[in-house]
Parts: sequence; structure tokens; C-alpha cells
Amino acid sequence: MFRGSGVALITPFKNGTIDESSLSKHIEAQISAGTQFLVPCGTTGESATLSHEEHDRVVEITISVAAKRVKVLAGAGSNSTAEAIRLTQHAKKAGADGVLHINPYYNKPSQEGLYRHFEAIARAVEVPLVLYNIPGRTSINMLPETMAKLAKIDTIIGVKEASGSLVQVSDIIAACPDDFLVLSGEDALTFPMLALGADGAISVTANILPQKCAQMFRDIEQGNWEGARGLHFELAGMNHVLFIETNPAPVKAALALMKKILPDLRLPLVQVSTENLKAIQTVLKSYDLL
Repeated sequence: MFRGSGVALITPFKNGTIDESSLSKHIEAQISAGTQFLVPCGTTGESATLSHEEHDRVVEITISVAAKRVKVLAGAGSNSTAEAIRLTQHAKKAGADGVLHINPYYNKPSQEGLYRHFEAIARAVEVPLVLYNIPGRTSINMLPETMAKLAKIDTIIGVKEASGSLVQVSDIIAACPDDFLVLSGEDALTFPMLALGADGAISVTANILPQKCAQMFRDIEQGNWEGARGLHFELAGMNHVLFIETNPAPVKAALALMKKILPDLRLPLVQVSTENLKAIQTVLKSYDLL
């Protein structure tokens, strides 16, 4: 269901509110470029500073614009289990094809706490659920054995893995059922993860270079690993510069330089430094995007 090239959608802002027109145009551009599924309201979508009403609205816009042409995996995570259930209920009602749930942040639950959190969500709402493991944001690493235990629940279908460890990726693939999706959550490691047997990616870079990201997966589907490897190295410069500061500040700066959106972020995030903006501009020029 969520295989191939997925995009971690940015949430454009204008005058402090969601720029619905720019968001809709961005989604259309992604679909036209070959992106296979859309992920609104994740980390890149600044879910942490969206109100509940804004979160719901971004999900609704994404589903409406997608119009079933591609799948929508709606971010619905929270460090409050009750809040995560509410967001999941809304996503299902709105028509999302699945939901993405980040590890509870700040609370630092045990592995048993992680298991019970996701189990409670899965039991409360019957909708495909993808786990999101990103210890750098949450301070908690979900272990492969915990994922394998959760994979026994029918509606928990995969993980967006962003621990940065290829050893852990290998352990997850070995521990979980063959139909358990493993999606790259770190652009620089997408190709190595695919070589290990991962199924796709939820990409920040796809916001800027959706066609090249999608082509990597098409190459692999056709057995053209050399072509995919070439794209891995071709994308490396963009993958690097988009994390020169805290995501999503660089990707929003890049899209603003491309005249796609305004560079606005929600505090406490701020726009990239002048020095890093120049670096982003240089990289965009190298890809003929300016």
C-alpha cells in the first residue's frame, strides 16, 4: 500500500495561517512528478506546532487534492495516547488510507510503554498504521523486537525507520514478517536500505526533486540497480543541504527560493541563517532549479 516514493509534505504558511493554495499546488506537483504516496502532518509538516484544527485541515486538504490518485498516509502521532487516538479517528473519517505514528516524545516510555501506546491506538481505530522510529527527535529508540511484537497486530503494517543505523534496519527486516513494510526516514540512507530489502521511503528531498526520487524506485523495480545507485549519488548534495539546519527550515528555504512557497515557519523554528541560505541556493543552482 505504501511502497516506493513517498513525500513528507511541508505545511506552507502565510500571514501565520496555512497557505492552502500553495499546499494544494505542491501536492499536485508531487503527483504529477510520480510521487506514490503523500504524508501530511509529519515532522516536516510541523505537526508539533499545528493546532488540532489546523492538523485536521491539512489532512483534509491532502486527501481532497489527492482525490484517490495516490495514497495518503496521514500523520496522527502524539506523546499523549488519547490525543493520538483522536487524530487517528479524524484521519480515518476524513478518508486517509493509513496513519503514521511517531514514538511518544519527551515522555521517554519503556519498550513496554511503546508497545502499549501503539497497541491502544490500533485497538481503538481500525486503520492501517505505520510506526515512526526517529530517536534523534524523540529520545527513544524502538527496538526491532518491539516492532516484531507490534507487527503481530493486523493493522500495524510497517515502520518509517530513521534511527540512522543500517544494522538496526537489517535486524528489523530479519525480525518482522515479510509483509511488514520498512520505509526509509532518512534520505541519505534510502538506497542502502533498499539494498537491504526496505520497501520505500518517506522523503524530505522529494519535496524538491520528486521525479528523481521516484525514478530511483522505478529503476529498482526494473532491476536497474546501477541506475538507482547513480541517483543515490546524484541526490547526495540535496540530501545533505536539506539537513544543514533543523528540518524543515532548509526545505522551506529551498522551496521559497524556487518561488513555490513563503519561507515562513512556526516558532520556535526560525528561518535558516544567511550563510546556510547561500549554501542552499548554490545547491539548487547545481540542480538547475534556479
